[in-house]
Amino acid sequence: MLGGGVCAAVTLKASKARNAGWLAIAFGWGFAVMTAVYIAGPLSGAHLNPAVTVALALKDGEWGNVPVYFAGEFLGAMIGATLVWVAYYGQFLAHLTDKEIVGGPGAQATAAKAVEAQEKGAGPVLGVFSTGPEIRHTVQNLATEIVGTFVLLLAILTQGLNDAGNGLGVLGGLITALVVVSIGLSLGGPTGYAINPARDLGPRIVHALLPLPNKGGSDWSYAWVPVVGPLIGGALAAGLYNVAFA
Repeated sequence: MLGGGVCAAVTLKASKARNAGWLAIAFGWGFAVMTAVYIAGPLSGAHLNPAVTVALALKDGEWGNVPVYFAGEFLGAMIGATLVWVAYYGQFLAHLTDKEIVGGPGAQATAAKAVEAQEKGAGPVLGVFSTGPEIRHTVQNLATEIVGTFVLLLAILTQGLNDAGNGLGVLGGLITALVVVSIGLSLGGPTGYAINPARDLGPRIVHALLPLPNKGGSDWSYAWVPVVGPLIGGALAAGLYNVAFA
């Protein structure tokens, strides 16, 4: 909800935070992760991301709770995306009925329309819900998601090496959030850094289902990249951890 919310705040034309930029998005997502970690940590160990769940299962060899974690992660992402639509309902309607955004008689070419054309079927507000590449190159896009998720998981897994194997305690959530901010600033530019299959696929499904006027396509031809890439990145990080640190 908070991550999608900052994307809506920066994207939608009638938002007070319109055009706040990439820095706002990177920190908004980082603080969103921090909030979620501290909320969910006591119950699940903060399983918010299927890539994290897979990496921890590979590290520890415990797969029993993986289906439950997956279900919670995807359902939570979908609920969060729906709440973004509720919170920005008027802004979505204003944005998607604006001729400069969606076209029509007298409309002018805009950055939003250029992005829509570049992303081959991605509608003008899809970026609020899910990610998309600036340059559509499948191998590079997949590699970017793998590398970003690899960094995230290696940072998470190695927290357990601190304080005699007890991790960083309550500080761990803040450190993880700052890692997410760093990934966004340093590696997020090419694809929007999903680094989480649930964060991308769940809201993409919500985008496809919501009754938004002129919303355009959900870019399903790209949707597999931010699912497969993070899972590979997480698995590679777990493999390196088991070889180098375990």
